[in-house]
Amino acid sequence: MSYVIPPAAPVTVPVAGGGEFPVHRIYCVGRNYADHAVEMGFTGREPPFFFMKPADAIVALPEGTTGTIAYPTLTANLHHEIELVVAIGKGGRHIAAANATGHIWGYAVGLDMTRRDLQNEMKKQGRPWCIGKAFEQSAPIGTLVPLAQTGELLQGAITLAVNGQVRQHGDLRDLIWSVNETIEQLSAAWTLQPGDLIFTGTPAGVGAVARGDVMEGAIAGLGTLKVAVA
Repeated sequence: MSYVIPPAAPVTVPVAGGGEFPVHRIYCVGRNYADHAVEMGFTGREPPFFFMKPADAIVALPEGTTGTIAYPTLTANLHHEIELVVAIGKGGRHIAAANATGHIWGYAVGLDMTRRDLQNEMKKQGRPWCIGKAFEQSAPIGTLVPLAQTGELLQGAITLAVNGQVRQHGDLRDLIWSVNETIEQLSAAWTLQPGDLIFTGTPAGVGAVARGDVMEGAIAGLGTLKVAVA
């Protein structure tokens, strides 16, 4: 095939034990921990809603490394959101929650970085808030660990510290919509594909970071993700 411009390099995430996982799409679940929903001004188990990030928002960081992201333009309020990331290995549509585990390839620690001031302004205007979520380097992610190694992750601590001070602390058991329920809902709206990533939501404690700050996220059984803000 003859391209009229050079094609973009594939986006991949390192895999524990070797190899790379090619990324197709990135889906994100909004307000999926009750305590975070409350801090954002909402309550209850509302129907799940989703937004997306481009694949090239990924900053892939192998376990044991410290990555760097640039402080993005147009914002004075860059927020951290620590999340469990689910990697889809088998695609499908209308996947029942009872069968969803068979579509999971593995898990990773991820960060949904958010230009909160821009997101809030778009919300006030009733406009899409892609500018607050879907920017370059907005999706740092650690090493992907296969489901065969971890088993199904139904519980376990999820934390984020900034400069050594814990800001977010929760447990995967506190997800409003479980991973399997999320896959069921997503696959009713989109045909999931091998290579899709799902950022499953963040616990309470989201807050701003500044240039020079170092974030360290961890999920039980998945290791850590360490990112500095340049």
